[in-house]
Amino acid sequence: MLRLKVNLKSVGVFCVLTATTVFYCFSSVHLQHSLKDFPVPSSCDPRQILPSPPISQNSSRCVPKVDIMFMKTHKTASSTIINILFRFGQKHGLKFAFPNSRNDFYYPSSFQRTYVEGYQSGICFNIMCNHMRFNSSEVTQVVPLDSVYFTVLRDPAELFESSFHYFSHIIPLTWWIGGKDKMTEFLRAPNLYYKPNGLYSFYLKNLLFFDFGYDNNLDEDSPIVEQSLKEIAERFDLVMLTEHFEESLILLKDALCWSMDEILFFKLNSRKESPVSRLTPELRQKALKWNSIDWKLYQYFNSTFWHKVELYGREQMAKDVAELKRRNAKMMEICIEGGHSVDASSIHNEDLQPWQPVGEKSIVGYNLKSNIDEQYEELCRKMLTPELQYMSDLGSNLWLTKLWGSVRKVIRW
Repeated sequence: MLRLKVNLKSVGVFCVLTATTVFYCFSSVHLQHSLKDFPVPSSCDPRQILPSPPISQNSSRCVPKVDIMFMKTHKTASSTIINILFRFGQKHGLKFAFPNSRNDFYYPSSFQRTYVEGYQSGICFNIMCNHMRFNSSEVTQVVPLDSVYFTVLRDPAELFESSFHYFSHIIPLTWWIGGKDKMTEFLRAPNLYYKPNGLYSFYLKNLLFFDFGYDNNLDEDSPIVEQSLKEIAERFDLVMLTEHFEESLILLKDALCWSMDEILFFKLNSRKESPVSRLTPELRQKALKWNSIDWKLYQYFNSTFWHKVELYGREQMAKDVAELKRRNAKMMEICIEGGHSVDASSIHNEDLQPWQPVGEKSIVGYNLKSNIDEQYEELCRKMLTPELQYMSDLGSNLWLTKLWGSVRKVIRW
């Protein structure tokens, strides 16, 4: 018999009753700072939404934004972004919309508001950031209407390569591919292996488009594709690019009116680096052709991204990126033993052990330095904490995810 012991930390909560009989709850640890400097989450009723202040940091009226919807895409450095949001939300006592009993919103099902733990009609949350298959009409019922929406994209060829190797153990259609290099064989004749309705097949074709809630098997010339790109552009205030991560964070900082300290980061949930790229130029072209809708999506928002950089100012961007890299390097020296990531087998602390893909241990992590200066100790630990452990620290109920983790340990999968 398998027994699972789940240990969830209790969190002090303070609730405020407004004139409109709407309850807002905050962590008591950060209550005073939150109520003084930041707006509480408003009701989802549009009649109660006040005019939004300018979101550009260049404005003298700039106010830090706390109502945020981050659409977490797969294999795009999104776990690193989540850590930034967790730290900001925890610091300011904000209210997270977490999934009920697991670490994603029942992906790949289309998101429903009832998937949110503690959801009640008319009550909004400050921050939503876990994996989901996006469903705009349902999301708007969970976060305030003036929330900042942002997401992140990755070069589709690189994304395909990462997704193929990360998820291949759970995608049955890959089990029958022969040869030592299954990805190369798949790209040689993808239609020979791919089945549109196959279990988890969406991980292997236009995964970004699928994450946004659309049909990943559409013909690339379908008018629905162009309409979908316009819908995404209208809904999202910022679309970041993994390949230009620091520039993306600077744009995010500006859009949210945050400080540089709020966007410091270490790369989390990243795969062990290989000195040789698994994508030859020929394979790259095949991967882009196979993921043609994602390629259209990426090219479209690559253009909008650099337009935003131009508006921000290329010279200022270069200075800010250099400053962010300098601060990150300093934090790495302060926090991380050896100053670099290590294999999962070399991580000393279970609390810093990242979640691994089924069938392998390819995700690297970090060891926390001993004898860290007291002023940095808490920040260092939070910056190094993987997503699942951080969610537990924030009071999220992850019993289904933990149960699956325990089963995997028992069967050594």
